[in-house]
Amino acid sequence: MTKRPTPSTFRGNKAALPSKPCEACGRPMTWRRRWARTWDAVKYCSEACRRSKNPDR
Repeated sequence: MTKRPTPSTFRGNKAALPSKPCEACGRPMTWRRRWARTWDAVKYCSEACRRSKNPDR
């Protein structure tokens, strides 16, 4: 996993933000400011994926 962005490293470059795959659908999720405190606990990209929790993927 990549480290969290800091104001000195972000500089508006969204490609430099960390990402990880959604556990339900496998799509890449890019770091959001809203997830700053809980990034390690974020598992799903959307409410729909959280509800489905498909263990096959």
